[in-house]
Amino acid sequence: MDDDALRDFTRLHQNNKEGVFIINEGNFNNSNASLSFYQRDKKTVENNVFYNTNALPLGDIAQSMNIQDSLAYIVINNSGKIYIFNKNTFQYSGKITDLSSPRYIHFVNKSKAYVSDLYNKAITIIDPLSQTIIGYIPLDNHQEDFYQHSTEQMLQLDNKVYVNCWSYDDKILVINSLTDKLEDSISVGKQPNSMIIDQNYRLWVLSDGGFKGSSFGQEKASLSCINLRNLKIEKQFIFDDIDASPSHLQTNITKDSLFFIYGNWSGNLANSGIWAMSIYDQTLPQKALIPQSDAMFYSLALDKKNSELYISDAKDFSQNGNVYRYSCKGNIIDTFKVGINPGNFYFMYEE
Repeated sequence: MDDDALRDFTRLHQNNKEGVFIINEGNFNNSNASLSFYQRDKKTVENNVFYNTNALPLGDIAQSMNIQDSLAYIVINNSGKIYIFNKNTFQYSGKITDLSSPRYIHFVNKSKAYVSDLYNKAITIIDPLSQTIIGYIPLDNHQEDFYQHSTEQMLQLDNKVYVNCWSYDDKILVINSLTDKLEDSISVGKQPNSMIIDQNYRLWVLSDGGFKGSSFGQEKASLSCINLRNLKIEKQFIFDDIDASPSHLQTNITKDSLFFIYGNWSGNLANSGIWAMSIYDQTLPQKALIPQSDAMFYSLALDKKNSELYISDAKDFSQNGNVYRYSCKGNIIDTFKVGINPGNFYFMYEE
């Protein structure tokens, strides 16, 4: 992009205070990850905004994104780095490297962030101000050597950070954000892939149960509700079908409803789609709020400002995907095309 075009682009986007970032993973080892930006009010999408602004490819597998103040941090998993850019203009601001296989970044405060990792048996501690690695939280002190504690999403309540260990694991880790120490762990169903905290300050964890032939074993998927005062499971729902691999647990703005993708990788599961339930329900739903039909639902996120669902369709995992925007009642609002394998969303709100 030449200087005149960049100035025009910057003027166009400098007032972008609200919108939805779609993090398109791309294909493994192809370095074709991309970033899309959707404006809700205009129902318009711009694809490849990072590359078009900076003439810089994102790299190999864009996993997730988070924002602190004016800066956005996009985690590039297989490239082992985090790119930093201005959230409004999309202009490059810096990068953090020397990471193993980063997954998510969580801001503890303005001068400290945690980065989870698929292969490194530690949480990496980042200083966002200097954009450098300042330490690690070791996770390899478990008695069983089998546990690798690959870490994924992170949720914080007071000074406790809860981390799900998805790959070949069944643990939720409890980290003290004041001491940067692993304090405890909670056993849940095999391969916990997503979690939320509800209005009663309970932790809900969705576990996909693993897969057939896994060295860690396979069990039926489960949904667990954990009392964070004593770290005990209050109730647990078990899915009927051993082939089900539910994922992407979400909650609404009042934190009394749950939404998730019910499906599997082959796409041939009965009643596949978006399932919804109350946190007070005593049984799992029996049918989809939004049926998957001929799509391949890959990711789900909830816009808490207006209680709308964003669902990505990865199609055949090699062509550009779609995003469907729905109301929480299951009514379609919009559909738009994005990049390859749209895997995560980040909602930006006016401050």
